[in-house]
Amino acid sequence: MVGNDVHVVDASGLIAGRLASLVAKRLLRGESIVIVNAEKAVLSGKKHSRVREIKEFLEVVGRANPIRGPVHPKRPDTFLREIVRGMLPRDRPRGREAYRRLKVYIGVPKEFEGRPFETFPEASSEKLRRGYVTLGEVCKELGWRPRGVG
Repeated sequence: MVGNDVHVVDASGLIAGRLASLVAKRLLRGESIVIVNAEKAVLSGKKHSRVREIKEFLEVVGRANPIRGPVHPKRPDTFLREIVRGMLPRDRPRGREAYRRLKVYIGVPKEFEGRPFETFPEASSEKLRRGYVTLGEVCKELGWRPRGVG
């Protein structure tokens, strides 16, 4: 997936939901997209309220066997990938194929270091008038520990 037909999007400072909707549209058009710096995408709102809402959602388990699922993401890359997944028609072949064309990474992998990154100005967090929190900060509160950090 390193070919020239792959679009590399930098998620730094972009609102996660708006980024996901724009990426989902492009995936449905047949483009292959790689999102880098997933931990730097932002969620609008205060940190404690966003973390509380997400923790309440994470408590949802199956009644028959809670161990079996549902399994909720705690890493920023899988968290952002699931946000995009919610905006695709994954019950149809077109949506499943689009989801397969999406890759999300924490940081920037070596294979994409020299390439120019795309960004979406309409998804910029500069438009937010209130506070926001990064996906990395939220995921740390949920139990994610980045590599190389004690």
